[in-house]
Amino acid sequence: MSEQTGLTRRDFLGTGGKAAATLAAASAFGPTILKAKPAGETVGIGCIGMGTRGGDVLNTVLNCEGVQVNAMCDVYKPHVQKGVERCKNPDVKTYVDYRELLADKNVDAVVICAPDHWHCQMVLDAVKAGKDIYCEKGFSRTMEEAKRMRAALKPSSVVFQLGHQARQSACALQAKELIATGVLGPITFVRTGRMINTPPDHPVWRWYGYYDKWQRPDPAQVAKDVNWDLWLGGAPKLPFHERHFWHWRCYWNYGTGQAGDLLSHELDFVQYILGHGIPDTCACLGLNALLRDDREIPDTWQATYQFLKLGRTVTFTGTMNTAAGQPVEICGKNAALRFDAIAHDITKFTLTPEGFNTATDLPKGYISGKTPKQPSHMQDFINCVRNRGTPKCSTDEAFIETATYLMSVESYRQQRIVRWDAAKEEIV
Repeated sequence: MSEQTGLTRRDFLGTGGKAAATLAAASAFGPTILKAKPAGETVGIGCIGMGTRGGDVLNTVLNCEGVQVNAMCDVYKPHVQKGVERCKNPDVKTYVDYRELLADKNVDAVVICAPDHWHCQMVLDAVKAGKDIYCEKGFSRTMEEAKRMRAALKPSSVVFQLGHQARQSACALQAKELIATGVLGPITFVRTGRMINTPPDHPVWRWYGYYDKWQRPDPAQVAKDVNWDLWLGGAPKLPFHERHFWHWRCYWNYGTGQAGDLLSHELDFVQYILGHGIPDTCACLGLNALLRDDREIPDTWQATYQFLKLGRTVTFTGTMNTAAGQPVEICGKNAALRFDAIAHDITKFTLTPEGFNTATDLPKGYISGKTPKQPSHMQDFINCVRNRGTPKCSTDEAFIETATYLMSVESYRQQRIVRWDAAKEEIV
């Protein structure tokens, strides 16, 4: 494993000599040299971030055809070791500074699973280094970041995929094609949600390294094993904070709470099915109903979006205090389509006609085998790395996702309805 560099936050952001040299080396592999890979040639993957989600995404990479994990990076030693044990490559290179990974000639594409506050800089640096990019959602923490990322990605030759695996479902594709025929009639209402519940002594987002791990590691040892300055990056400087490190989704400095983590999944799925773009308005309320620890992020999140020209309302209901469930429902004037689960768990759907609908040829629901099995979301990315195609959730879709969930954040913070100014591409 590479030794921890001990860079200060200022060094890591680009002013240190070694850091500048590393970034220059990474930038030498510019996007202009990217080209299609022969069918039999292995795609070299570099994994950045090996925490809770990073470990799961590594597993999806390993299930893809024609790939090898050649490098991995994390600022926390046990996370790197976890990746080494799983990656099936005894010669894998390990890094603490992700820019050293970007300079690795054996890395063709990177998988970014770092906390959200790192997404923008890592994507920008990966574009400079000429690496194709799979990045976990949410895309960014601000519209300014989203615009910078889009401006770098769009003119480049880099293949970009945002991590929304609900788009891989054959069931979703079949519903998308069915709805496009107009069978539902005008779609006026869409209902989505994420409802989670855990025992009182195991509050949501307070796990340690994985969703079912509640045993607290020794804080003193964690402090020794993590390069805290590199973890913070551009976030406000503070001494090592155990809860911020393990439970970063609970704090605004590192993410956007339920908006970027859960709402983004559900609303991206609706966007995939309906393709209606960025909403016109959003009204959002948030409340810490029960999880009143030091978290800043509300445990309850209710967002209502409107598409004025379409006459369409889309809702998201999120709670961390009940598991009652809210499958995705798309409701039209003539019929309603109801999936059997939240977006990335769907397996089928049913169609329910309105009472006045006397059509005799209305499908009953999902027809198994009618739609060909789709490649996994990660395999879709790898396929596009090979053929230089456009993945299912590329840059334009990532921008729509970001504007949508950030509208809910701004509405919550300002305690008012916010609007999307399409001309200025701003939330007002």
